[in-house]
Amino acid sequence: MSFRLTALAALLATGMALPAATQTVPVSASGSILLTIFFKHDQSKSLDEINGQLAKNGYYKKFPPEGIEVVSWYVMMGIGQVVTLRVPADRLREVNRVVEESAWGPYRTEFYPTYDYKPIAEQQRAKAQ
Repeated sequence: MSFRLTALAALLATGMALPAATQTVPVSASGSILLTIFFKHDQSKSLDEINGQLAKNGYYKKFPPEGIEVVSWYVMMGIGQVVTLRVPADRLREVNRVVEESAWGPYRTEFYPTYDYKPIAEQQRAKAQ
């Protein structure tokens, strides 16, 4: 089962409602978006090899680009790292290029536009009580 289907199944199992198709995604007044990036470890390499290649590629100096807000940064054991950034829309290409230039090799990457659903879920839960 793909990751997306697994995540959807987990969401449905919790009983949380999915957003309606007509619901609009909140847009930041600053014109920024949330972007979640999965950095999936290359498990054929040791952690020392991964970190060495990241250092060689300049990853630790380049990511995230200056002025890009890190909203969250978690290690997902057995997978890699999951980073959510707040990115001004006009800097999306810059973030993509930094990842391509510095993270590819040690990581496989996946990008997901993201929005904060927590307030909506809390509101729905409060209504149901």
